[in-house]
Amino acid sequence: MKQRFAKTGIIRSFGAAEVVTGSCHLYQIDHGPTILIDCGMFQGTVEERNYEPFGFNPRHVDILLVTHAHLDHVGRIPKLVREGFRGRIITLKSTMDLAEVVLLDSAKLMEEEYHTRFKKAQRRGAEASVRKPLYTTDDVAAVYDLPMTFVRYNKPVEIAKGVVATFRDAGHILDSATIELDVTTKEGSEKLVFSGDLGNHNDMVMPDPVTVKEADILYIESTYGDRDHKGIEESVAEFKDVIINTLLNRGNVLIPSFAIERTQEILCLLKQMYDSKELPECQIFIDSPMAIRATRLYDAYHEELSEECNEYLKRDGTIFDFPYVRYTPDVEDSKKINDIDSGCIIIAGSGMCTGGRILHHFKHRLWNERNALLFVGYQAEGTLGRRIINGERHIRIYHEEILIRASIHTINGFSAHADQSGLIEWMKSFDRLGKIFLIHGEYDKQKVLRKVIGEKMGKRAHIVAPEEKIYV
Repeated sequence: MKQRFAKTGIIRSFGAAEVVTGSCHLYQIDHGPTILIDCGMFQGTVEERNYEPFGFNPRHVDILLVTHAHLDHVGRIPKLVREGFRGRIITLKSTMDLAEVVLLDSAKLMEEEYHTRFKKAQRRGAEASVRKPLYTTDDVAAVYDLPMTFVRYNKPVEIAKGVVATFRDAGHILDSATIELDVTTKEGSEKLVFSGDLGNHNDMVMPDPVTVKEADILYIESTYGDRDHKGIEESVAEFKDVIINTLLNRGNVLIPSFAIERTQEILCLLKQMYDSKELPECQIFIDSPMAIRATRLYDAYHEELSEECNEYLKRDGTIFDFPYVRYTPDVEDSKKINDIDSGCIIIAGSGMCTGGRILHHFKHRLWNERNALLFVGYQAEGTLGRRIINGERHIRIYHEEILIRASIHTINGFSAHADQSGLIEWMKSFDRLGKIFLIHGEYDKQKVLRKVIGEKMGKRAHIVAPEEKIYV
């Protein structure tokens, strides 16, 4: 989809184009600033792309807008800074607070992996073959030395001459945003909307995504563009069945969970079960330092959460805590969980099983048929989580072959992403909607959504190709 001239400028997507992860969209405004929307990390089968050049000069970027703090939206910001970005970051304060947790965790994992590989390479005399980390904790600190402007929802802010940004609540995670840009140049004016990741309705922690009224250009995510989620009631019932049956069977439940939003939602659901006396006596371990820090931030920014969360806060003085919950930030505390034979619910990262403490629990628990592995989040192509869901039963963890005998359960109704119907309904809520561009989705799923948009909305949608020039 190409015009003969650009009214306001050119957008190119250097990530999250025909793939889900690596969100990174460069908007070059004619005779105006160059704006980058997100700078996220690639995950799964495309993670090698993190080490490739950006495709643009970071020194030429004037403004970085951040929709939310998930790794696939913020994970390459330290690399951007290390390679020369000195512009202004504009987002909500809580987003940068959460991003600091995410980025420090990412940097520490990469540094630890580098040092481990370097030691092994030294013994072979092959130090030069070990690739250095994408960035370090010092690079993360450098991000927070840059100038930042913190915005509030629904408050228009002039971010440059002729450019006004308005952040709307996307309902995806804490202070996630849909970003509206009202841009005026000599050639004319346009309203551009970047959906960010849109939340799912009926989320226990987050409010519903805010509707937007007008857009000449819409860049919209399409992660679940090919299907609808299970109903929330059905998902909750299935979740409860797995938890109750496994615990009563003297087993343990392993939940690989994203530290941000999903862990908090699962805690809320377990608290509901505790209140209603449905939850058998057990020990619930939040075995993720990042999830623990994120949960504390959710408490701190509680006014942005659902009414239900704030009712818990009024009643208990805490949103997520109840007697069965145990937090294990230290490695030694995490190791002690292995000594408990039964009656545990272990919530640990990483959410896609690509690293983190969940792998240690897999090693100690997956071979036991009394246990259950419960997936409650998206598993990208190429990740261990996706391979297990696809039926792989022999996996290798820390140089040891593990036979999976535990029962495997996938519940996608808890997704923090809108499903196909949610995306369509959100777009239908516009009073005026111009051109639609699909990003942040696997290509086969985007083709399905493109067809449905044509059938249900009578509009054409364009699937954005990597680095394609879109004249807007």
